[in-house]
Amino acid sequence: MVDPGEALAARYRRVRARTEALIAPLSAEDCALQSMPDASPAKWHLAHTTWFFETFVVTPVDGLYRSPDRVYRSLFNSYYHAVGARHPRPERGLLSRPSLAEVLDYRMHVDTAMLRLLPDAPGDDRLRDLIELGLHHEQQHQELILTDILHLLSRNPLRPAYARSKVGATRAGASGGAQASAHVAAHAPTVWIECSPGIAMIGHDGDGFAFDNECPRHRVWLDAFAMASRPVTNAELAAFIDDDGYRRPELWMSSGYDAVTANAWHAPLYWERMQDAFAEFTLRGLEALDPARPVAHVSWFEADAYARWAGARLPTEFEWEAVARGRGASGGVPMAGVGEVWEWASSSYAPYPGFRPAGGAIGEYNGKFMCNQYVLRGASAATPTGHSRMTYRNFFPPETRW
Repeated sequence: MVDPGEALAARYRRVRARTEALIAPLSAEDCALQSMPDASPAKWHLAHTTWFFETFVVTPVDGLYRSPDRVYRSLFNSYYHAVGARHPRPERGLLSRPSLAEVLDYRMHVDTAMLRLLPDAPGDDRLRDLIELGLHHEQQHQELILTDILHLLSRNPLRPAYARSKVGATRAGASGGAQASAHVAAHAPTVWIECSPGIAMIGHDGDGFAFDNECPRHRVWLDAFAMASRPVTNAELAAFIDDDGYRRPELWMSSGYDAVTANAWHAPLYWERMQDAFAEFTLRGLEALDPARPVAHVSWFEADAYARWAGARLPTEFEWEAVARGRGASGGVPMAGVGEVWEWASSSYAPYPGFRPAGGAIGEYNGKFMCNQYVLRGASAATPTGHSRMTYRNFFPPETRW
């Protein structure tokens, strides 16, 4: 029989160790750079996830705790106005100090304090919930470390690789069952999963962890629809490009076509034309484009334009969740490729009926971003194992590609 406190401490160590393992291939210089305002240096991710535990768990509980540096309170605050001052997000790459070694010492300092608290945490519901939130928050930043370092390395003319081996692993899909690899599934023709009209239950059922934006569970009416059984592939997006898809304004939302022209978009973010074929910059460096892989690093605008070109539309997040739960799959046609790429929905990121953010600074985690963003469902190859759920609601502005 496993002691709950020991189990929580073991999980805490695993999550924290994985974050540090992700930076192992990086130099101190890699960890300090910021390639654009939307991305953060790996060193900042290491410090911010530590700041989260220090600010919301250790400091309120351990009256004897002392931070290594009081300036860290503002330096590594992301967007929590209730906590106090914040260092400007676009200037995180200017933080040459503290050094990477000092940030890692900061992590060790907070870990020591956390491990003193963890044995008693399972008996305190609020403390346990805060720790659970902190662990899932760190897993979100593990994915961001990879997406941010990919963007950073893509800006380097040396075309360096983060790692030569495959990054990420085949995981249980967001729908809860093991999925066939998207590469294999993509060789099959698209099958349309037919769904009849009816009421669907949407949102988290309270069993296990969920972010507050996944709740409360509620009923949604869905008209009849059919959804593709797998994500769009690189080959299919290439056909859109060959048909001048990026130069046909009738396919695009007005703001989307403005973004196309202003930013000279002509393909997904990391695609490069090499003579008569495309290559793609990946965490393994520049590679020949795999036509059977799900297309990645496109904005909501591009996904929406492609769907219109293909004579379809993006699903709502409710349609996506209903299919992920097995609705309409009675004919033996499951969703394939779930968990390989985040999938844009047509749904604006908005609160579910009855949503109430938590009180205090923690209430700023999700709720205040429910404006001018779109929902993505599923997970990606960079999402940590066990972090995704069929009710997970990722969200980004529609022009986001990285």
